[in-house]
Amino acid sequence: MILIYGNQVTRGIWRELPDERLVEGWRAHAAVTGEVVASGELVVSAALADASLARRVPADGGAAAAPEADERLAGILLVDCESFERAVEIGSQLPEAPYGVVEVRPVLHDGGLEM
Repeated sequence: MILIYGNQVTRGIWRELPDERLVEGWRAHAAVTGEVVASGELVVSAALADASLARRVPADGGAAAAPEADERLAGILLVDCESFERAVEIGSQLPEAPYGVVEVRPVLHDGGLEM
């Protein structure tokens, strides 16, 4: 799974981009997604709503609260590819990768790692 996080730096960058650069960023996402669709590696892709709309569900049944961490999950790509290295290659193509907010993590499947 390729996880895309947002933090104060990346949120500021996206907010301050001129419209044409913002369109370029979304096109870069579309290009990566299109590549993994064409190769048959994409399982699902989703951008997530702003973290201010998220709620942490407490185990003790108390009131749900907004997450406090500065770095918050902003989107995911679930890919089914031949190797972990290929998943890292895909993640490195995302426009957020240069900011260190893209994480690639194997998915556990039936008690083991799904590679």
